[in-house]
Amino acid sequence: MSLLFKGRQQAANQRVGVIQRFFMFFADHLRQSVNSLGELYRIPFASLMTIGVLGFSITLPSTLYIMVENTEQVTDQWQQASEISLFLHEDVTDAQAQQLIKRLSSWNEISKVDFVSSQQALEEFQRLSGLGEALNYLDKNPLPALVLVVPTSKHATPTAAGLLLDKLRKEREVDIGKLDIEWLERLYSLLSIAKELVYILAILLFFAVVLIIGNTIRLNILGKRDEILVMKLVGATDAFIQRPFLYTGFWFGLLGGLMAWFTVTIILYWIGWSLDEFMQQYQIQLDITGLNIQALIFMLLLSILLGLMGSFLSVRKHVNEIEPK
Repeated sequence: MSLLFKGRQQAANQRVGVIQRFFMFFADHLRQSVNSLGELYRIPFASLMTIGVLGFSITLPSTLYIMVENTEQVTDQWQQASEISLFLHEDVTDAQAQQLIKRLSSWNEISKVDFVSSQQALEEFQRLSGLGEALNYLDKNPLPALVLVVPTSKHATPTAAGLLLDKLRKEREVDIGKLDIEWLERLYSLLSIAKELVYILAILLFFAVVLIIGNTIRLNILGKRDEILVMKLVGATDAFIQRPFLYTGFWFGLLGGLMAWFTVTIILYWIGWSLDEFMQQYQIQLDITGLNIQALIFMLLLSILLGLMGSFLSVRKHVNEIEPK
């Protein structure tokens, strides 16, 4: 009975030891993270300088990223650039034109179909041309009926719109089909180039952030060289020594991400007024989106990742080089 009780007591002590080690692990991490934050607080000017550089470095790609996301709103309203004009034969009656419109409206490639009769076309030309009553002396209306076809967003690309135009030209009521393919291709090329430039700038600035954090951590390590030597002499492991510097990179990334989000918010609100005036000239409505909790979480995770990367690369190299002789 005593042997059985002794075994239970040893198992209980073992369970307590595992739980204690579990809590001590997190307590040690918490203590080192708070100490690393205190180190930043003790040198506020240098810390704010580093955080400011990181925040402003992340601000530019973040702002461009949000603007690229918002270009989708503009491109959706630019579908009129892929509008196809179908000029009907002269002998096509309005009833036949309505049958054509009904037929085209059922196509999956088409989003909207509008009909402009020959009389409506003449009245619009008369109003816009300034010829006025001079057109009344014409023997007959020289303008044909017109059907305006707007493709869906999926078929608004230059290639898809061109294929749709070839398909529409085969309709028996259609005489001529027109589509400004060159303008459409130019539009999508500009958008594609803009997106690629944003991604390239983002990658370069992210590398710059990693280098800045790595250099800052390197200076911190060199400033504590003697302290690291003493810690290694008394048996501290490299992981224990490296941990505070990694937390420093974490705090730099977190605070830099918060500053970047705050700066992006100010910039977008600042340029929002001028952007609204510009869009109104082209009759385009643009509501800038992206300043939400998801954008904040994304920016914080990205900045923390960059901070940890920079600190990890610097710590792995310089801490390992410091060895007592």
